[in-house]
Amino acid sequence: MDRDAEKRIAAEAAAALVEDGMRVGLGTGSTVAHLLPALARRGLGLRCVATSPATEEAARALGLEVEPFSGADALAELDIAIDGADQVAPSGWVVKGGGAAHTREKAVAAAARRFVVIVSSDKLVERLASPVPLELLEFGLASTLRRLGSVELRDVPHSPDGGVIADFTGAFDDPEMLAVWLSAVTGVVEHGLFAPALVSDVVVGRGDGVEHLRIS
Repeated sequence: MDRDAEKRIAAEAAAALVEDGMRVGLGTGSTVAHLLPALARRGLGLRCVATSPATEEAARALGLEVEPFSGADALAELDIAIDGADQVAPSGWVVKGGGAAHTREKAVAAAARRFVVIVSSDKLVERLASPVPLELLEFGLASTLRRLGSVELRDVPHSPDGGVIADFTGAFDDPEMLAVWLSAVTGVVEHGLFAPALVSDVVVGRGDGVEHLRIS
């Protein structure tokens, strides 16, 4: 079975976890593209927030209610957030941000009582490796790049919040140590390392079936 079919199976399984009346965080990317129609088909009354303009547009087109997640009057907590990933390690550490939406994706995941990662089986890895997506401040960018060292800028538009999209390309063994270091570098808005404490479940499409891994 091809990877796109595995993504669809995982997305449909995650959509089944959503209940009527929930506040739902919608991720970004090719796996979430399967999630949105699966949610819409269920016909539930949901309050959704989106992690990117592309997801918001696609969700609205399918009839899902999407509301802003900006400002002090926005939803302060979500019942569930569902998103894809680029890499998932046995420890529960996850790399996200291939679609350059990792800052908003992490904000939505942190607001959710339950954060569900949906992936095809090829995203499971023995250990995480570069590249690790970054969002950087435009102001002082040259200095930030000097401090980071092993980093490559992406030839893509800025994030919706004005950040420069890049990738950390250096070798690393301990994702926790790298996450702490990246977070401490002035000029780094956010990185794409998601700690196990943030991830509740990983739903994996494998062949024509689904594996459901509980993380935290």
